[in-house]
Amino acid sequence: MTSEWGEKSTVDLMSRYVSQEMGHGVPKEGWRICLAHEFKEKRKPFQAKDVSLSNVMDHVGLGIRYLKWWYKKTQVEKKAPFIDMFRALPLRQIYGAPLGGIGGGSITRGWRGEFCRWQLNPGMYHYKTVIANQFTVCLRRGGQTVYQQVLSVERPPTLQGWNWGYCGEYAFYHALYPRAWTVYQLPGQNVTLTCRQISPIIPHDYQDSSLPVAVFVWDIENKNDYDLDVSIMFTMVNGSGHKDDKSGGHWNEPFHLEKNGEAVAGILLHHCTTVNPYTLCIATREQPDREVSHQTAFSPKGTCSGLWSDLITDGRLDSPTGSSSPTQKGEKVAGALAVGCSVPAHKLNSLEFCLAWDMPKITFGSREREHVRRYARYFGAKGDASPSLSHHALTHYKQWEKAIEDWQKPILQDSSLPSWYKSALFNELYFVADGGTVWVELLEDADVSGGVRTEDGGLPAQPALIKEYGRFAYLEGQEYRMYNTYDVHFYASFALIMLWPKLALSVQYDIAGTVVQQDPTERLHLMNGRYSPVKTKNVVPHDIGDPDDEPWQRLNAYLIHDTADWKDLNLKFVLQVYRDFHLTQDSQYLLDMWPICQAVMESESKFDQDGDGLIENSGYADQTYDGWAVTGASAYCGGLWLASLCVMCKMARMVYREEAYQRYKDLLDRGSAAFDKLLWNGKYYNYDSSGRELSNSVMSDQCAGHWFLRASGLEEEAYQAFPKEKIRCALKSVFDLNVMSFSEGHMGAVNGMRPEGVPDRSSVQSDEVWIGVVYGLAATMIHEGMLEEGMRTAEGCYRTVWERLGMAFQTPEAYCEKNIYRSLAYMRPLSVWAMQLAINTSHRDNSVLAKSVDTD
Repeated sequence: MTSEWGEKSTVDLMSRYVSQEMGHGVPKEGWRICLAHEFKEKRKPFQAKDVSLSNVMDHVGLGIRYLKWWYKKTQVEKKAPFIDMFRALPLRQIYGAPLGGIGGGSITRGWRGEFCRWQLNPGMYHYKTVIANQFTVCLRRGGQTVYQQVLSVERPPTLQGWNWGYCGEYAFYHALYPRAWTVYQLPGQNVTLTCRQISPIIPHDYQDSSLPVAVFVWDIENKNDYDLDVSIMFTMVNGSGHKDDKSGGHWNEPFHLEKNGEAVAGILLHHCTTVNPYTLCIATREQPDREVSHQTAFSPKGTCSGLWSDLITDGRLDSPTGSSSPTQKGEKVAGALAVGCSVPAHKLNSLEFCLAWDMPKITFGSREREHVRRYARYFGAKGDASPSLSHHALTHYKQWEKAIEDWQKPILQDSSLPSWYKSALFNELYFVADGGTVWVELLEDADVSGGVRTEDGGLPAQPALIKEYGRFAYLEGQEYRMYNTYDVHFYASFALIMLWPKLALSVQYDIAGTVVQQDPTERLHLMNGRYSPVKTKNVVPHDIGDPDDEPWQRLNAYLIHDTADWKDLNLKFVLQVYRDFHLTQDSQYLLDMWPICQAVMESESKFDQDGDGLIENSGYADQTYDGWAVTGASAYCGGLWLASLCVMCKMARMVYREEAYQRYKDLLDRGSAAFDKLLWNGKYYNYDSSGRELSNSVMSDQCAGHWFLRASGLEEEAYQAFPKEKIRCALKSVFDLNVMSFSEGHMGAVNGMRPEGVPDRSSVQSDEVWIGVVYGLAATMIHEGMLEEGMRTAEGCYRTVWERLGMAFQTPEAYCEKNIYRSLAYMRPLSVWAMQLAINTSHRDNSVLAKSVDTD
């Protein structure tokens, strides 16, 4: 199921690798790239200037209102806008697997080894390569240093006393998240180094998965006929390359911690900012035949030849005692840790390092409330946990790796699945940790219910699940800075519900509590220029807030549209409730959510204006495709409505509400007939029922409602809204037109396609490919027995993003056929896990079928 063009793009990433060395313990599957690789295609981010003239004319008012708002936000309030249309992130084709667990902040290491993307302050990203953060190798033979090299291809203008410019043609990077490997052949030395990077991302684990730590294991292969002494030095700046690195008052100190018969040692780098102070820690485990040394503090500027000479002299550092003096304003400080061992001829030995960061208490941009991160439940919230964190990581990482291997092995060993898919499935999970993610404890005075208690159709003030598992939030995207954007979470949530279901349910409880809330504060909505309330009762919010403000307290950071008019948010809540119950069998959750589902469905029914059981639209139908105008019934929202009626019927029967069942069943029967009459054209469902020139465009996401029914195990005829033969016919039309007639079938499915095989260019969004939507479409195809078509559809997106455009670990929301991409590092592509659910379901169905045949 891997195409020839796909195989070629994979080979291209390694075409400049000149060595035959493949490293130690590097898996076959994953994303692999030579450190000397250069991506040929350089794309530009979508910005305001890229809007077509026709769309500019349609949205002149929006443009003027956005410009005024943007100026006030950036120039007067000195804040970052939640979406910046004028300063989109440029594409840097450098990122590798991020470091750290879930919700404690993240540090991304590039595939060439640089520390280059930082999210320590919650939800706020800082893109800066800190050049002094490096690993350096020193080889010694017979008491003499024979080779010392910074393991970086860079040649920076600073730190020129170090030996830079490692030849990237002798190294490659391999990512299979949450682990990554970098293999270095040391030219002329007959030595191969394999650096294995491990983060504690472990499904169904709610303790170690929260830890802000990563481990680096260096496997050293000596292929010479003589022994070598090998040292690795890890250097780290106190800070993240941000301007506050020079704010003064930062200091370092060595530490040693022994407990349970294991000792660790290293350097603590205390970053003493006024807001959200933290400690970085580099550490190693003390073991027999390992020599540990350190340099508490050095200045990472100038030539820095003193540190280099210190290591080259005897393969170790001076190891002064005591802490460093606090830095002066304008001054930076760094620390270094070296570990050495002997590697006999033709043998292998290993060295270990840990990087940890401790910022247990956080405030968001408004500075109103102090939150405590999840990991502090186990390691304390005093800000002194770095030694214990590093000790735990260095003594438990082998258990983490076993858990990771046990989880991944069944998929990696499934020969029916193509290699690109295995890479996509695991590597796209990076966003769970690196989506500006926060995982915090429920505050003691928090009231999740919005003031409406269980007896009145609401929730407990502090639901037991949130008290036990905490609150979880991730950004719509690193550039679209809104937490838990619900229409996008609809797609991405498959990763959470399959791997960390308690976090998925925690999000649902949080959202359910907001439904009954209202905020009558009038504000200007930029699309229509009208003032309307921030939040309407019985309507699911677009998001739970901006990290530069106060999430959970002030909802709906998104102020482009008045979200009270959207049809899809409420429906997506209802569909997720039942899907989550289906996958978790949590009866209490279903009982808690039932009255909330009734409330939002009642709110939704107002859009059935002509009484035919089907909701209608005018202007902009939904939050997902909010730039694509629609009139009348639509395939997307209409399909979600019918699917929601199906699950309401199912849930009504489960909670013994026969009257509710009859009401929803009547709506479903009438709505299904109207949907079919208004939208089915014999080959697919029309985009909408307006009859206008473009109403018969082919929408790639037209079967989204049916997708959720299949993902929820609703195959019984009593809970089906869409004839199976029509769904298959529609999917075939989408495959033939949106996939195979677009860019020769090599780029996934374009959102909108005209029946004659030309992309619909009527809006900014209609001629884009949305990677997360494509993965959902592929899952729908797999559910319907179209495995080959589903895989071909998704493969185009993976190849484009990861192998052609250099967007590894920053998968965007969208790209066009040429030139443009939009919103790097986006939440929606986590929907690739919907494909795995579909595969699991089809495997189970085939197994049941085989057993029934045997029985017959």
